[in-house]
Amino acid sequence: MKALVYHEYGPPDVLNVEEIQKPAPKDDEVLIKVEAASVNPLDWRLMKGQPRVVRVVSKVLKLQKGRPGVDVAGVVEAVGKNVTEFKTGARVFGGCRGAFADYVCTPESKIVSIPDNVTFEQAAAVNVAGLTALQGLRDKARIQRGKTVLINGAAGGVGTFAVQIAKTFGAEVTGVCSTRNLELVKSIGADAVIDYTREDFTKSGKRYDVVFDCVGNKSIAACRRALKPHGRHILIGASHEPKVTEILFSLIQSALLSFFTQEKSIAFMAKASREDLRFIGELIADGKLTPVIDRCYKLSEGVDALRHVEAGHARGKVLITMG
Repeated sequence: MKALVYHEYGPPDVLNVEEIQKPAPKDDEVLIKVEAASVNPLDWRLMKGQPRVVRVVSKVLKLQKGRPGVDVAGVVEAVGKNVTEFKTGARVFGGCRGAFADYVCTPESKIVSIPDNVTFEQAAAVNVAGLTALQGLRDKARIQRGKTVLINGAAGGVGTFAVQIAKTFGAEVTGVCSTRNLELVKSIGADAVIDYTREDFTKSGKRYDVVFDCVGNKSIAACRRALKPHGRHILIGASHEPKVTEILFSLIQSALLSFFTQEKSIAFMAKASREDLRFIGELIADGKLTPVIDRCYKLSEGVDALRHVEAGHARGKVLITMG
């Protein structure tokens, strides 16, 4: 089978499409014939291995070096002897390792069924971005009906999910994006939009119950100025080329803000959840959420796909399709 592989850390040019052995599922795994996989900033950060702390994190999380891709949608081709929920032919989506390939194996606990009226492309977009938006807003920001939420980076992969999920919870949403994305962010439900090329939301004087930061281009102190009393700043993004000292400073500053002030700043990373995958799948099936898909690339165009996401200007999700 074919897979996108790299043998050394570096830019997207280190990637190659190679013939590798087709995997066989372990007892608790399913073998998936991949139909679509989505690209995340995590993929190119792990591939570059910069800053070096990323290499440590990848080892701790046991992420597979040399095989990018963690979001998958496809069809079950075989199952291990302990798998009880899925049978051959089932349409599934969720998390895996090495998703940019013809076939992948992943534990049964990492995937769920795709609703009948949801496409492979829509399902492939969900895992990292959708879970991050849902868990960050619901569990960390604790949004409720009538709360005001500002989403910095509203046109990106996580941001486009966050705008729509916040609306399903009844929040009043303001999206921050570039000029060319203003109409897009309005079209997915934002009540107001801010063009960051013309206005700095941290200096406008407006305050919000939640600042959901998908970009990390503003300091925590600056974001605090945009919070109402007892507001919450949720940080899920990082600057494009962060240094280890910057990351550590942000974590320390976040802890201090939460300890000494009435506002909270929370650095956050999503966790795997089948229940949450199902919930997002139902939102898509019911027409309450539509994954925004920027571009679809073939596996042979994987270098271009990673390069496009690394450039930082993707609108919604970028996919690699195997069809």
